[in-house]
Amino acid sequence: MATALSEEELDNEDYYSLLNVRREASSEELKAAYRRLCMLYHPDKHRDPELKSQAERLFNLVHQAYEVLSDPQTRAIYDIYGKRGLEMEGWEVVERRRTPAEIREEFERLQREREERRLQQRTNPKGTISVGVDATDLFDRYDEEYEDVSGSGFPQIEINKMHISQSIEVKHITSPHSAWAQVNEAQHQSSWNLEFGAGDLQGPLLGLKLFRNLTPRCFVTTNCALQFSSRGIRPGLTTVLARNLDKNTVGYLQWRWGIQSAMNTSIVRDTKTSHFTVALQLGIPHSFALISYQHKFQDDDQTRVKGSLKAGFFGTVVEYGAERKISRHSVLGAAVSIGVPQGVSLKVKLNRASQTYFFPIHLTDQLLPSAVFYATVGPLVIYFAMHRLIIKPYLRAQKEKELEKQRESTASDILQKKQEAEAAVRLMQESVRRIIEAEESRMGLIIVNAWYGKFVNDRSKKSEKVKVIDVTVPLQCLVKDSKLILTEASKAGLPGFYDPCVGEEKNLRVLYQFRGVLHQVMVPDSEALRIPKQCEWLPLCVAFLVHRKVVGDFSACGMTVTFPLGSQGLVWSPRKQDGLCHRCS
Repeated sequence: MATALSEEELDNEDYYSLLNVRREASSEELKAAYRRLCMLYHPDKHRDPELKSQAERLFNLVHQAYEVLSDPQTRAIYDIYGKRGLEMEGWEVVERRRTPAEIREEFERLQREREERRLQQRTNPKGTISVGVDATDLFDRYDEEYEDVSGSGFPQIEINKMHISQSIEVKHITSPHSAWAQVNEAQHQSSWNLEFGAGDLQGPLLGLKLFRNLTPRCFVTTNCALQFSSRGIRPGLTTVLARNLDKNTVGYLQWRWGIQSAMNTSIVRDTKTSHFTVALQLGIPHSFALISYQHKFQDDDQTRVKGSLKAGFFGTVVEYGAERKISRHSVLGAAVSIGVPQGVSLKVKLNRASQTYFFPIHLTDQLLPSAVFYATVGPLVIYFAMHRLIIKPYLRAQKEKELEKQRESTASDILQKKQEAEAAVRLMQESVRRIIEAEESRMGLIIVNAWYGKFVNDRSKKSEKVKVIDVTVPLQCLVKDSKLILTEASKAGLPGFYDPCVGEEKNLRVLYQFRGVLHQVMVPDSEALRIPKQCEWLPLCVAFLVHRKVVGDFSACGMTVTFPLGSQGLVWSPRKQDGLCHRCS
């Protein structure tokens, strides 16, 4: 499936992939890989002017990669933030003897300074539109009291309330090391939020919200509000004191005066996979106890399932629902509320960027099983139908459109990468010829064919075009001592490779010959590859040991061999370990 790429993915060179070393590679491994590529691309080895120019460009690229990775400071920066991190201003003042952790802290400080300047120019507007719908006529009309009502042949659905609010937020930053202890972990010392709302029942609302960190683990929020109604102006004040109890748990104490005065205490635990809340409120007119749980699925759509139980002087309410990301900036959620004496309600919410659209639909004042059933099943059926018929095709078209824009914007870069790869292949020809001769002489590893790119194996995707390139020569050039080892990194950065299908899933398929036997392997782009496999060495090991009549435990090559004296039999058992004994390597 096509995926959108960030600019960093398109612009950054993968130095580890270029040198074909692990990210944990030692200085000796880096030096060995660097020397090997230098011998391959050294300009003095090529007499043809065109090849010499191409070799010089590739040689400089390899040299640049080695310079970055061989220096502990620049390597730490590159490992954390990539090539762009090296181009950031301010590194000249960093002491070279600092550890990677100190370098990370210094980089984050420089980033915070830029972020602070940007945040001070933002107002972060947010808005909410709430539209209440009365749909009780769908279910209550079947009661006996409705039977004699004239004109009740078609159920009536009407909007019974509406509320619109808009807010702006201004952040005042005085200390880059303080932390917002609530959810967003922003680096703000204090901020204020101005909100204006209007509705058809309660009248306009003007509010001012102030926030401040008291300590690194404690903060306070104060919300002042003025409610304008037909009965006059009603002031309100809400103060919240919160403290981080541990990394994922926050305790809150809330006092509200004026509009629905109350005192509330709650504990919220938010982890990567769950969100748990326990709350107790004493107030006028409502006092209640609340417990809620939300499970977060670790999928691309950020699916969440939640349930809650709320009991108080007003009655008892059970609520369950789910929410899911339907596009890059949109989250759709629905919840069913079942209560006594409130009845059954369906709540639909759509978050689109910084705007929230909320639709509470009141279905019935009674506990009707039919209302609960339709409130639960109806949204699911509608969602899956819309997802399949509308949302999924729309998202697919959007991704293809974005992907096409990326291809057009990066066409010149991809063309340059292709030319560099073709040049590298031409420079490898002589080395590959010698490697093949050496491998053939000992019946070693010969790369017969190798392809890299997008393969279409699913019959349902016959219309999609296969986009692969031939990488037989580059892979054969990486063979050493009858072994080919590729690290866990995108293969597009290897010498002689380039990305034939930007933003799409890629695989590497290799057809190779080892000990006169053909084998084939296919691996995803970022997975490691090691050929030949251990099982392909075993026949040779056994034959060698039978011929030599060797007795012993060769745990390094994954086998135990016993050759009893005076016997012609051989007993061996493989172990699940990598590597070969010294006789077979």
